[in-house]
Amino acid sequence: MNSVELVNQVKQLAETASGKAEEYSGIIGVARNFIIQNFGENGLIAAYIAVAAFLLFIISRLAKITFSTIKYLVLPAVALAFVASFFVPYTFFALLPVTVTFSSLFLLFRG
Repeated sequence: MNSVELVNQVKQLAETASGKAEEYSGIIGVARNFIIQNFGENGLIAAYIAVAAFLLFIISRLAKITFSTIKYLVLPAVALAFVASFFVPYTFFALLPVTVTFSSLFLLFRG
């Protein structure tokens, strides 16, 4: 695949994506026209790359928060409630809110 075909394919993909996004918000179309008028097609491609990088950054941060929540909140809370249910006269489901609270505090102070 040569570079001309690749550029045409990227332009077509960008046009399709902006067309679908424009259905939901007219601001995207206005911003797209502003970028094309002031910076041309190269500026539009650069804006798409910058937005994609920003979205990847946000997705990576959300994934990190999700994995930290599972690692430091869900698993310890369930394990502590399970173990504590053997030693105290309360059921697993009665202990779970307490262990979730302690695990939440640990996650909060851990940062």
